[in-house]
Amino acid sequence: MRFAKGHGTENDFVILPDPEGGLDLTASQVAALCDRRAGIGGDGVLRVVRTKALGESLPPGAESAEGCEWFMDYRNADGSIAEMCGNGVRVFARYLVATGLVAAGVFEVGTRAGARRVTVEDDGEITVDMGPVRFLGEGGAVLADGPVRGSRISVGNPHLACAVSRPVAEVDLGRAPVLDREAFPDGANVEVYRVLEPGTLEMRVYERGSAETRSCGTGIVAAAAAADAAAGAGAPAVWRVRVPGGECVVTLDAGDARLRGPAVIVAEGDVHLAK
Repeated sequence: MRFAKGHGTENDFVILPDPEGGLDLTASQVAALCDRRAGIGGDGVLRVVRTKALGESLPPGAESAEGCEWFMDYRNADGSIAEMCGNGVRVFARYLVATGLVAAGVFEVGTRAGARRVTVEDDGEITVDMGPVRFLGEGGAVLADGPVRGSRISVGNPHLACAVSRPVAEVDLGRAPVLDREAFPDGANVEVYRVLEPGTLEMRVYERGSAETRSCGTGIVAAAAAADAAAGAGAPAVWRVRVPGGECVVTLDAGDARLRGPAVIVAEGDVHLAK
């Protein structure tokens, strides 16, 4: 079948066009596609399917996605299903526009976290209305080089955003963080971030189901929201977040967030999926 490959700040995805929902995509197929040696390679898979052809019930809270023509069926690199992916939405939107499935401008994309409004900006970057950012209290994790504490945050999917005092490049994310299963029954993405100056921070992330990635859109939003809350009164509404794969901009407004950044399609071709 056909595929495309794209990335947003080097958070990369295999894109599978399946408009009529005929593909029965298995976890093992997703893992094989995302294998960087034996497959195409990617942090996840974006299946492009019409919402009416999805053939599955949307989870509670995602009913707004029913009105969207196109649905982003996102899978992590290990084949597990994820609720939301901020970089993935931008890459998904770029693909829709590049292939003529939607016109550039403003449109909505369906996700398991609900509908997400997308704007293709005049400079080519893409902005996604990420919806509400919810603080769920404090939490902790044990990384390869020790424990960290931070804010439990939902951006449609679960996060633990942890401020650190040292450069984030020095933090060991070489193995999966150990999380409190009672606090994170479905796991979580874990971000470590350091504020460089007001309105600017650096971040790295260990993604649930994908290991460390070069960027994570929802993680960028979670880190910016955590830094904003810690800054208190007078905190900037706009945060620039530097990740190993580039930079995105987060705008926080009355509990909602907008994520702006690049999205690029780098290749198209045919792929042979094993059963």
